Amino acid sequence: MADSVIAVRGVTKSFSGVKALKGVDLEIRPGEIHCLAGENGSGKSTLIKVISGVYTPDEGTIELNGTAHSRLAPIDAIMGGVQVIYQDFSVFPNLSVMENLALNTELASKRKLVNWRRFRRIAEEAVAQIDFKVDLDARVGTLSVADRQLVAISRALMHDAKLIIMDEPTTALTKKEVDALFRIILDLKARGISILFVSHKLEEVFEISERFTILRNGEVAATCLPEELDRRKFSYFMTGREFEDGRFTLTNRSDEPVLEATGLGLQGGFEDVTFALHGGEILGITGLLGSGRTELALTLFGAFRADAGELRIKGRPVTFHGVRDAVDAGVGYVPEDRLTEGLFLERSIGDNIVIAEIDNVAVSAGVYDDTRKRAEADRWISELRIAAHDQDNAASTLSGGNQQRIVLAKWLATRPDILILNGPTVGVDIGSKHDIHQILQQLAGEGIAVIVISDDIPEVIQNCNRILLLKAGRIVQELDPATTSEAQLAALMTSDTTGGQQ
Repeated sequence: MADSVIAVRGVTKSFSGVKALKGVDLEIRPGEIHCLAGENGSGKSTLIKVISGVYTPDEGTIELNGTAHSRLAPIDAIMGGVQVIYQDFSVFPNLSVMENLALNTELASKRKLVNWRRFRRIAEEAVAQIDFKVDLDARVGTLSVADRQLVAISRALMHDAKLIIMDEPTTALTKKEVDALFRIILDLKARGISILFVSHKLEEVFEISERFTILRNGEVAATCLPEELDRRKFSYFMTGREFEDGRFTLTNRSDEPVLEATGLGLQGGFEDVTFALHGGEILGITGLLGSGRTELALTLFGAFRADAGELRIKGRPVTFHGVRDAVDAGVGYVPEDRLTEGLFLERSIGDNIVIAEIDNVAVSAGVYDDTRKRAEADRWISELRIAAHDQDNAASTLSGGNQQRIVLAKWLATRPDILILNGPTVGVDIGSKHDIHQILQQLAGEGIAVIVISDDIPEVIQNCNRILLLKAGRIVQELDPATTSEAQLAALMTSDTTGGQQ
């Protein structure tokens, strides 16, 4: 057996009597790209914190560079070459790139006075390790997500890293940025640095990973090579459920369009957008970041006001002066960022579900009927299978998949004719993703007109009956998912040609 950078043996960890890890084994070899996968709550985060010294295991050992430990302190893990890059990257947004990179070194050296020349030299050496071109004086908060991630990687490499743990590193990256990250990961591998790649995105983990460890309910469901897995097996190991890969079939298309856009435009966002949407359809709108897809969604929902073209709903011209007009016209919108745009996280699950239809459960201005409100919330909790033990619990207590269902419930409670979903399954695990797709197909079967805006290629291929491809703010092609492969759509999205609307 090859020597390991780190080997976890029989690790158990409990919180208040609940076992988060149950005898977990994990071995990472030098220069290996190892995928750690699992649904939300499977134990991934707990295992990362055991490896990095944040948590002390109740049982088991951690072998770091060949030495066994019953526990690690964070400084032990760092000195042993373990670096963790969390989803938020743990950078200081109000400090410059240079300060973020040099600060740890200066603190470790117990220096009390700042020497800006030394700071710059340290930062220059750090970014040079991955050939990262960046303004060292730029404030980190002004950088793109991809560049903030590269700052975190550069910082990790300053401390003689042997293992870099990347926790959901591609969540907010475009396809182009993911490709660039993967090139850096392969370069780190060539230098003998191991990567623990924590993700549940099937396409990405199959592209980059050399070995898999899949957790389910705190236990290792499988440790295997990529050739021993396919999508069906991967999903089963993660969830314990069998999923069918059936595509959406159009069964209840209305005779007349519900929504029509003609020559619709928004300065700086998109132009000359023309399409029709019928009840019962699931229309996919896809394109890379910056294609205008989100601006189009927000215009259809009244958050932006189109400055060109015409919008019709059920044959009647409409002008939205705000979101209230769109809601009154029968439009619902599930936003891209549920945490900041879709939920009141500290309010109850029930409050979040009824907020968009609060007038319908009110007995007078400012006073609502608690019985009607609770009944309405319970109805949607049941229909969408939201895992909520008590609707009075805060929305923040639920997993990402269940939070997304709350946002969906909020708009379904308004009985919309048109439902727009921007990135409907971003950040949710495989099981919740499948369930949300089933819900969307069911809604279309009931006659609701659905728009799915997403750059998740399998999502739009499997769940839409038509796809509009946006580039530089224009619809350049209409595609039939039944005759378009995932590889073809990916190539069309990233090609430089613009074509013309069909």
